[in-house]
Amino acid sequence: MNPLFIPQPDTIPVSWGWFQFLLLLTFPLHMLAMNAMLGGLAIGLAQHMCGGTLQKQLAHRIAIALPLVIAFVVNFGVAPLLFVQVLYGQFLYSSSVLMGTFWILIVPMLIIAYYGAYLYDFRFTQLGSAGPWIAALSFFLLAAIGFFFSNNMLLMALPEQFGDYFSHKNGTLLSFGQPQFWPRYLHMLLGALAIGGLFVALLGRFRKDLHPDLANHAEEVGLSSFLVLTFANVLIGFWYLLSLPNELMLLFMGGNVGATIAFGVALLLAAGALFAAYKKRYWLTFYHAIALVVVMTFMRSWLRSAYLKDVFTLDQLQVVPQYSPMIFFFITLVAGLVCLGWLIKKTRDVFVLEGKQG
Repeated sequence: MNPLFIPQPDTIPVSWGWFQFLLLLTFPLHMLAMNAMLGGLAIGLAQHMCGGTLQKQLAHRIAIALPLVIAFVVNFGVAPLLFVQVLYGQFLYSSSVLMGTFWILIVPMLIIAYYGAYLYDFRFTQLGSAGPWIAALSFFLLAAIGFFFSNNMLLMALPEQFGDYFSHKNGTLLSFGQPQFWPRYLHMLLGALAIGGLFVALLGRFRKDLHPDLANHAEEVGLSSFLVLTFANVLIGFWYLLSLPNELMLLFMGGNVGATIAFGVALLLAAGALFAAYKKRYWLTFYHAIALVVVMTFMRSWLRSAYLKDVFTLDQLQVVPQYSPMIFFFITLVAGLVCLGWLIKKTRDVFVLEGKQG
């Protein structure tokens, strides 16, 4: 028996379905930005260390984009984190406190990684041989942040582990000892590196008419990275599936119709993405990868609900109607999308200008 009392959930202003919809809408955006950040940085670091002219030019282009991409990651991450807190707050707040020492470290780690990204961008030439070391430090810190997030997201789904607090009273309880943790974390990490390759190929397409060699190199590196890493990640994905408790694994094998269909669609999309990458068809690969991230977001949601079904289901949330916050949210969402479109346009103009100057 778990000796810790799990708090009762807070009331919500509208039906839980709205928050679930918004979570499924916003989380893929965060994931795609995170993949571009982590995968792009890893490829940029590898290219910089190769030392060739084209390789350094590609590394520099990635370095220029990196601070902006990190900003997207952080801002796109706020909304889904808040929606998870609304739906599963009693579990997420509890797990965050139980691993509080590491959870609070995320803030200074992110600040240092962000500063390193700016330094790598604005002092790319002046840093010389120190540049890759700065990039490597930022990558390590960002990967470590992902490690802590993976710990928290798994720990919140295992309330039976909360009682281990009594042997970790200093806020150091983590879930990496669970058999499903490492395949789960590696599945996310390899997926990020793979889709980061598509981001690198996209960066190379800016001002392709002025830098055709760089564009071709970026696309070759990006698609090759995606192909190899996605193939490896399919194997990691099956490892992850087999590491799940039997009843959760069967959820995707007929135990739940929606989850089973999503799993089948994910396999088809992964196969399609691999085939398109092998054939060097960038946009076909890109669209398959985007769809795959969205489908896996649904699978993640089904899995979280299945973990907690014995102690909590979303229909237990009590609704106290209050519609004005939701209306205001949608208004600000539309305004935010307009601003985002403007920002992307300005970013494109910056790359065009730098392309002309280069």
